[in-house]
Amino acid sequence: MDKTNDSGRVRVRLATLEDAGAIARIYNQAVEARFQTAALEPVTEADRRRWIEDHHPPQTHPVWVAQVGQEVAGWCSLSAYRPGRQALQHSAEISYYVHQDHRRKGIASTLMQHAINACPELGLKVLFAVLLDVNTASVALLERHGFEKWGHLPGVALIDGVTCGHLIYGRNAP
Repeated sequence: MDKTNDSGRVRVRLATLEDAGAIARIYNQAVEARFQTAALEPVTEADRRRWIEDHHPPQTHPVWVAQVGQEVAGWCSLSAYRPGRQALQHSAEISYYVHQDHRRKGIASTLMQHAINACPELGLKVLFAVLLDVNTASVALLERHGFEKWGHLPGVALIDGVTCGHLIYGRNAP
């Protein structure tokens, strides 16, 4: 799928194992920036390779990348919610990260819309995101895409001596 936005041509495609390094670098930017993920330690390319493998087959819980030219500019994944509990198999957690050089160019929105549009084919009825309550950019993105605040876990995260909470945002899939 190709989308056009302010940054030029964006191609959304399934991630491959060869994308693991770029996916790790993008995620680690969020780790280093703090308050964009609850992870405090960087991940390795090998970690992300295993993670991509865990998302296969992609017919149920894919990982997509947004490619601008030859560069991976961002990624989005759908992960099983409480795997093995059959009543929850139609729900998935969405995660998304964009390279710092490509933020505010519509990449996250392109990835989000791609994931939402894929839900019927994937058999998903509910999408939700779990994010730090101080991540206002992510809250705004989710709300623009029809997500609503479903819950708040106050004070559950401690990052560099600062306490913050987790928000749960969700929406019914189309």
